[in-house]
Amino acid sequence: MSGNMIYRSKAPLRIGLAGGGTDVSPYSDLYGGVILNATLSLYASATIEPLDKGGIIVEAIDQQQEQQFEWDNKLPVDGTLDLLKGVYNRIQKDYGIPKINFRLSTFVEAPAGSGLGTSSTLVVAIIGAFVEMLRLPMGEYDIAHYAYDIERKDLKLAGGKQDQYAATFGGVNYMEFYGDDNVVVNPLRIKQQYLFELENNLLLYYTATTRESAKIIEKQATNVINKKGDPIEAMHQLKEQARLMKEALLKGKVHDIGSILDYGFQQKRKMAEGISNDLIDEIYETAKTAGATGGKISGAGGGGFMTFYCPGNSKYNVIKKLEKFSGHHVKYQFVKHGLQTWTI
Repeated sequence: MSGNMIYRSKAPLRIGLAGGGTDVSPYSDLYGGVILNATLSLYASATIEPLDKGGIIVEAIDQQQEQQFEWDNKLPVDGTLDLLKGVYNRIQKDYGIPKINFRLSTFVEAPAGSGLGTSSTLVVAIIGAFVEMLRLPMGEYDIAHYAYDIERKDLKLAGGKQDQYAATFGGVNYMEFYGDDNVVVNPLRIKQQYLFELENNLLLYYTATTRESAKIIEKQATNVINKKGDPIEAMHQLKEQARLMKEALLKGKVHDIGSILDYGFQQKRKMAEGISNDLIDEIYETAKTAGATGGKISGAGGGGFMTFYCPGNSKYNVIKKLEKFSGHHVKYQFVKHGLQTWTI
């Protein structure tokens, strides 16, 4: 590693299209989970820049946060920039990082807590930068599982398993989760015209509210542990929704997508308190009245991004009718690539 090298990585954020929440323990351990998601042209990126002096600097550029430390093989996890420090600590422990001064900086192109998998995608990007720098022999499954382990076990953040795999693999994937730790990623080969149609009709709308997904996810997990009938049945239905969505995309039945999303939205609200609220319900009803045939809340719910399926040219009317709320729609494309790393 020479001092003038820069190691970079980027990983795409994702939208869940179906099955959301069935990738969360203990449901996925007990019953198995299924998710269908797709990665977008919005990224989390990480850069490691070796320095002549200055110890270790960690910086989240989008959060305008920075911390500086004397060189150490363990950085304090204290609520600030924990994802950056958590990855460093774990890689230091497992692989050993040479005693060099460096700056680790990150940037995420969507607000934290917005429901596009920002924190897990960021963890994948940070791991990617270290993999690039240290030339670690890690494949896609390895990196995704490592990211999950760091977030859930080392940093004890509640959440599902899908984001780490979406960010690492990229594309449109049908993911199956079995037992404690078995994940199988099935990439879907969807005809380009169907994907273009989905991209054209799917409106990505930011509600301008964020939330702490971990709190909602903890409620959801408690409902499963306490064997609450309605939330568990709702999750069974969301698995069925993922199968329906897979079939619609592969067979080009794009006009069914709105109603499949709508069905999922109704089920998802039964999984835990806080997933929906009055504002979300009002935005949803407004979009449907304006021509959307269905939609969903991204991620754990409670705020962040929503997506709406708008057939024909109805998305322009939906955008117009949603202007009365404080959110805005976001342009995107689907992307086929997952985590990418390079050296300059």
